[in-house]
Amino acid sequence: MFKIAKTNPAAPLMPGSLDVSNHDPEMLAQFSISETWVGDFSSGVIRLKEWSAMLHGLPARECGLLSLMRCYDPKDHDHILELFEQAATLSSSFCFSTTIMMPNGFRQPLFCMGESKGQDDAYNGSMLGVFVFPRFKTNAGSEFARRQ
Repeated sequence: MFKIAKTNPAAPLMPGSLDVSNHDPEMLAQFSISETWVGDFSSGVIRLKEWSAMLHGLPARECGLLSLMRCYDPKDHDHILELFEQAATLSSSFCFSTTIMMPNGFRQPLFCMGESKGQDDAYNGSMLGVFVFPRFKTNAGSEFARRQ
């Protein structure tokens, strides 16, 4: 799944969609690890939170797009690069899913949702997103995929 859509800030939200009582963070945490990330167009730096950096196999919480993608399923690289390129040129919302190929042979599914904004100035603009790492097995008979 690779999707990108032009952002329309005037589009109405579903009634009650921002009502906190409609969200269940405990349920989300039961089934996944989720963390936000930010990207800065002026520097090309993506800033991750602790779990995201660890699950991506990165030694630091700041990286570039190519370093971030190094562990992704190679068949998805071109699609993800194209998606980020489109998001960098036009304020938009995007999402993708891929698999992180871990050194121990486990495969960790990954969902990413985000949005880009502020591309009017070539040296401004940013991305904000969330990574969702589902907590389920992808290899029969194996443990949950975790970097420890």
